[in-house]
Amino acid sequence: MIKIIDVCKEFQGKAALKHINMTIEDGETLAIIGGSGSGKSTLLRLLIGLIRPTSGEIWLDDQEISAMDEKELDKVRLRMGMVFQYSALFDSMTVAENVSFGLREHRDYPEEKIQAIVREKLNLVGLSGVEQMMPGELSGGMKKRVSLARAIAIEPAIIFYDEPSSGLDPLMTAKIDELIVDTQKALKVTSVVVTHDMASACRIADRIAMIYEGELIAIDSASHFQENPDPRIQAFFHTLRTTK
Repeated sequence: MIKIIDVCKEFQGKAALKHINMTIEDGETLAIIGGSGSGKSTLLRLLIGLIRPTSGEIWLDDQEISAMDEKELDKVRLRMGMVFQYSALFDSMTVAENVSFGLREHRDYPEEKIQAIVREKLNLVGLSGVEQMMPGELSGGMKKRVSLARAIAIEPAIIFYDEPSSGLDPLMTAKIDELIVDTQKALKVTSVVVTHDMASACRIADRIAMIYEGELIAIDSASHFQENPDPRIQAFFHTLRTTK
């Protein structure tokens, strides 16, 4: 599904990512972990085409997207759904209007079909009957669910999650993790989750990749990842154990 080949990214001459090589398989959930400033968010922005690599290639199936112009990228992005760190809902729109936003922009559907899709996707994330509520009336967890419903409304092949548990308590974080897993199983999508939360990564991911100071230092299954003796990886698990 996604292949990253020797990707480097510099900002004002400073390396943010260094020679990243990675393949994300069709239908898997990959968690990308790392501390603040590690480069994981930069990698996410590269994958969705918001920024371009300084060197290297990014392939989505048989398309090399890093060299595309914006018009070509817009077509590719129709295959992607994005769940933002702070939900990024439009405050002046109802829940239904938020969820249907991408459909109205990119699909020529009659109104009744749009409304049916909105109800279906909200039901899928456990939020039936909230169509006319405003974002300001929602809890943090509900906002995350609406953001996911919006992301899957256009039926993407890939869903990107940017820090989905950010700002949530442990109980709600576990529920969002469960929702990510259930969504992947129901829709058979490829999921890429950027997070600093090792507990979440272990719950949701088929594989975990760790970025440290711009370098990919490990990528492995969740169970094997925990056994990696690299002290930089073990430091993440030590933090997890000491905060339980």
